[in-house]
Amino acid sequence: MLTIIQTFHQYSGQKCSLKKADLKELINNEMNNFIVKIKENDTLDKLFADLDQNGDLEIDFKEFIALIAMVTSACNELFVPKQQKN
Repeated sequence: MLTIIQTFHQYSGQKCSLKKADLKELINNEMNNFIVKIKENDTLDKLFADLDQNGDLEIDFKEFIALIAMVTSACNELFVPKQQKN
């Protein structure tokens, strides 16, 4: 948990929120083992809009945690054994 908090603040700085460019940099640098690097602006725009729940054009920590939850949930699927068919 500490690493998640520190990483968020490393990219958000004093303002404690991420702009689109900050989010893209964070994902591409810190989450590239879990998420494909964002190259297309359309992809970034859609992700940002989905995360920016209050529409202030910034991602605060609570909104960022939604991304962490989505990625964690997706990664969990890799560890769930497939149901054996009878």
